[in-house]
Amino acid sequence: MFIVLGATGHVGSEVANALLADGESVTVVTRSEKKARDWQEKGANAAIVDVIDREGLAAVFRRGKRAFLLNPPAAVSTDTDVEEHKTVQAIVAALDGSGLEKVVVESTYGAQPGERCGDLNVLYDFEQALTKLPIPVTVQRAAYYMSNWDAMLKPASGGTLPSMFPEEFVLPMVAPADLGKAAARFLREPPEKTGIHYVEGPQRYSIGEVARAFSNVLEKPVKVAVIPREEWVGAYRKLGFSEAAARSYARMTGATLDGAAMPDHPLRGTTSLQTYIAGLIHGTHHVEKA
Repeated sequence: MFIVLGATGHVGSEVANALLADGESVTVVTRSEKKARDWQEKGANAAIVDVIDREGLAAVFRRGKRAFLLNPPAAVSTDTDVEEHKTVQAIVAALDGSGLEKVVVESTYGAQPGERCGDLNVLYDFEQALTKLPIPVTVQRAAYYMSNWDAMLKPASGGTLPSMFPEEFVLPMVAPADLGKAAARFLREPPEKTGIHYVEGPQRYSIGEVARAFSNVLEKPVKVAVIPREEWVGAYRKLGFSEAAARSYARMTGATLDGAAMPDHPLRGTTSLQTYIAGLIHGTHHVEKA
């Protein structure tokens, strides 16, 4: 039995789908009764538990052999760093004594020690906390999710792609489907096969190429509109971020722009940016975010 966290989001759903496609027994963890029913119709088991519920989550883990771990994003109106550290602590506590023989955790390129730098710090801390447990752990560090561009469909349809990165900036990106397939593979590997694995798409893309991908599929010009660094916090605030979250996300964006170390030999998926954007626009792979 494979336990999958985050199965109502982009990546977790792809992990569960990949496992189910291979005939594996899967239990998805969700807070929603409706989404639990949806997964049951697909052939999965479902546990209705909030990951902050340590005892409830521990009971689910004890029913499985291996688990895919994903720390859910906190509401951006909160202090996201604080809230996401709380869920990390709850997940780690629930794993203690679970009897699981292996876990795969979703992390990110650029994960690093420190504070107030969003996922880069939170997910690094998650990785470190897991290594202290007597459970073999594989870390899947993901490139920038192509699904992050989903929110840009509306402005791109109007001819503009807002970006905090310059048009020529090249960014490793990956489709959720490729992350799901990679994680499913890592989950099925022998428990003793662990380590950190970097996963990205077939090539790296500039922000200008993202605009051109939208332009090609929409069949209209799409131009990059770069938001200056000094306006980042304000831009996040306009999107409903708390002051703390806005500053954290701005620091994370800056760390990426300023040149986080990139792997030389990542595991590469097969989904191109053009294919992903086409699927987004034609509605073939949109998934509700957890």
